[in-house]
Amino acid sequence: MIREKFSERLITRIIQVAGYLSILYIGLISIFLLKEGLPTLYHVSLSDLFGTRWYPIESYYGILPLMMGSITITIGALILAVPLGVATAIYISEIAPPWMREILKPLVEILAGFPSVVMGFIGILILSPFLREAFNLPTGLSALAGAILLGWAAIPTIVSISEDAINSVPRSYREASLALGSTEWETIWGVTLPAARSGVMTAVMLGIGRVIGETMTVMMVTGNAPIMPKGLSAILMPVRTMTATIASEMGEVANGSEHYQVLFFIGIVLFLFSFLINYLAFTISSRRLKRSERLLS
Repeated sequence: MIREKFSERLITRIIQVAGYLSILYIGLISIFLLKEGLPTLYHVSLSDLFGTRWYPIESYYGILPLMMGSITITIGALILAVPLGVATAIYISEIAPPWMREILKPLVEILAGFPSVVMGFIGILILSPFLREAFNLPTGLSALAGAILLGWAAIPTIVSISEDAINSVPRSYREASLALGSTEWETIWGVTLPAARSGVMTAVMLGIGRVIGETMTVMMVTGNAPIMPKGLSAILMPVRTMTATIASEMGEVANGSEHYQVLFFIGIVLFLFSFLINYLAFTISSRRLKRSERLLS
């Protein structure tokens, strides 16, 4: 008995320390980013920083094309990933027979662990040539190629969390709907999915975080052209994202230079994006938990 209590206390302390270390690491990362990136504001004005031209050789540090490139690819990826991810989660949770469920769930988990570099190679060798021929483009390295591959990368996250949210809907909801004469599809669409809405929204938010933080794939297949996207045709043009800019240029700049500081400022912007997305996901998840507690009480 004493040994069991000691083991429980030890495990509790280890979990507490791990939680405190996570907070400490995030704080240290924030301090480092601010220390290296904020001096940019002493050398480059905000109007220049949020300009539309990125050409560091001539001291043009406009990060707006990089931000818009990231947003364009993220929106394109979500347009592909959200319907496929939610539909797959519904199929696995509500429709698929047990033997099919046992096949699909491991496949989704394998897809989640697919290396970014391999996805980039697939994009260069297969997807980009196909897009070039299909849309008669000068090059298939475009925002569309990045959106397709990042949509592929986001699907496992959306499927996994959406499936958990759908499975957490009480069985009585489905039985009550069917008892009132609803079909299986009407029950899924009108009862199960709305009840799991907050969990599905959390999945989408975390999918956004997965997409916007991707580096290697977008650096390999988007063409790396810091061009300001204009109109819907921008999806077929080369773009450059914030993550790809940091990865491709950080190794070539002098330590402490303006260019170096601007790259860290881009890191601050990315950090704020990630923080906002995770905060929204946490808020939505907390509302879902509170709603469930009220229903149970």
